[in-house]
Amino acid sequence: MKEGRVALVTGAGRGIGRAVAERLLADGWAVSLGLRRGLEDWSDHNVQTVAYDAAKGGEESWVGAALDRFGRIDAVIANAGVMIPKSVVEIDDEDLDAMWTVNVRAPQRLARAAFAALAKSGSGRIVIVASLSGKRVASPQSSAYALTKHAAVALAHGLRQSGFDKGIRATAICPGFVSTDMGRSLMPDMADMTTPGEIADLVAMAINLPNRASVAEIAVNCRAEQSF
Repeated sequence: MKEGRVALVTGAGRGIGRAVAERLLADGWAVSLGLRRGLEDWSDHNVQTVAYDAAKGGEESWVGAALDRFGRIDAVIANAGVMIPKSVVEIDDEDLDAMWTVNVRAPQRLARAAFAALAKSGSGRIVIVASLSGKRVASPQSSAYALTKHAAVALAHGLRQSGFDKGIRATAICPGFVSTDMGRSLMPDMADMTTPGEIADLVAMAINLPNRASVAEIAVNCRAEQSF
C-alpha cells in the first residue's frame, strides 16, 4: 500500500458511498467526501468534507479544495446516483434530465476536473459505480434508468481509453440490488441483497490493482439472472 493517496468520493453520506469512504480510510487513504446533506464531522484529519450536489455541479471547486488540502488526487469514486422508476415511453424530459445529470453528466464533469491530477499521480484511478441496469434492461419500469446507466458504463470505458497512456485506469462497477435505501425501496421483500461493504471491497480491489492489471468492468449480483 502506497502512503498518502487521496480519493474523492461522491454520495458519501450513506449507503455505498459511506462504505467506500470507511473502507478507504481503513486502508490508509485520505478522502475528500462530497456531501449533499450537511458537512459531517468525521473527527479524522484524513477526511475532508465538501458541500457537493451532483445535480447542481461545482466539480471544479471541489477538485480545487481537495488539491488545496491534500496536494494530490489519486482516485475518483463516482457513486452518487438517482433512480426514477419509469419506462422510456412514459418518462418526461424533466425526470430523464434529472437522472442524466446525476448519473452521467456529474461523474463526467468530476473526472474531467480531476483528470490532470490523476495523470500526475501516474496511477490515477476512476471508478464509476453504475448498475447491472447499465448492462441489460430488466423491466419496462427500469428502462429509463438503464438508459442513463448504460451511458455511465460507456463513460467508464471512455475515461479508460482517454487516460490509459497517462497511467489512469477506469472501472465500471455494476451491482444488482444492494441493501441501501434505494435497493430496499425497490425490493422490500428481498432479504439477501449485496451489502454496501461488499461493493466497497470491489472498489478497493479495483483501485489497488497495478497499472498492468486493468479491469474495465465488474458485475456483481445477489440473484441468478440469465447473464449475470
